[in-house]
Amino acid sequence: MNGLMVMGTASDVGKTMLCTAFCRLLVNEGVKVAPFKSQNMSRFAAVLPDGKTMSRAQYLQAEAAKTVPIIEMNPILLQPAGNQTSNVFINGEKFGNVEGMAYRDQFFERGIEAIRSSLDTLAGLYEAVIIEGAGSPAEVNLNDRELVNMRVADMADVPVLLVADIERGGAIASIVGTLQLLRPEHRARVKAIIINKFHGDVGLFRDGIEFIESYTGIRVAGVIPFKGDHGIEEEDMERPVREAPRGLDRYDEWAAHIQSHVDWPFLKSLLAGEAQ
Repeated sequence: MNGLMVMGTASDVGKTMLCTAFCRLLVNEGVKVAPFKSQNMSRFAAVLPDGKTMSRAQYLQAEAAKTVPIIEMNPILLQPAGNQTSNVFINGEKFGNVEGMAYRDQFFERGIEAIRSSLDTLAGLYEAVIIEGAGSPAEVNLNDRELVNMRVADMADVPVLLVADIERGGAIASIVGTLQLLRPEHRARVKAIIINKFHGDVGLFRDGIEFIESYTGIRVAGVIPFKGDHGIEEEDMERPVREAPRGLDRYDEWAAHIQSHVDWPFLKSLLAGEAQ
């Protein structure tokens, strides 16, 4: 598949927003692109004209990609329902309220089938797919039956971009620790690192970038300053949405912000499988 997968060192590091920007950048360059997240846990959903339910995040990413949202962009949606249970939607159809361990036991194979079928459909319809992971790929206690990170990267056979949130502190340790906990073949998929939500003078972080690159052997492809006024509803956090500047397309503005702080030609070369 001609694609790129965005994973994070933790939840809420900015994966969804980066994928949204990448979708808009690619479509503005004439690439027919689709978003994809195999399994999303979120209270926020969108209902398609055919009645199927998908995550709001992938619905908005499809909007950024200037394409019609289809259920294959988010084949599994889990909506938290309290008491360690979630409402399970597979291929847009509701299966009811399921406890966490029961979900892992009963829906794993069905989930694999839905993910593989969705990836095949998107590969046939689009020139590129921007894939979003969930949480962290270093949750070793979940790896035997995970449906959201490296198993998906293997199924799609795509390179991985690792994102860390420097706003919360400990970004360097989270990057190094995440990579150390990955199996060698999965670590080899990680081709670039992004530092997100930076505050202050990026020049003061030059030593940090040099350390990350020398210690991990992986290129830091961008340091993205924090921008709160993007006007885009974020995935599953209860944050107020600060409106984007009037008269401007919110997706174009957000994409331009990302493009100006990453090595976009390099990231596109990963997408096309050109970079080593």
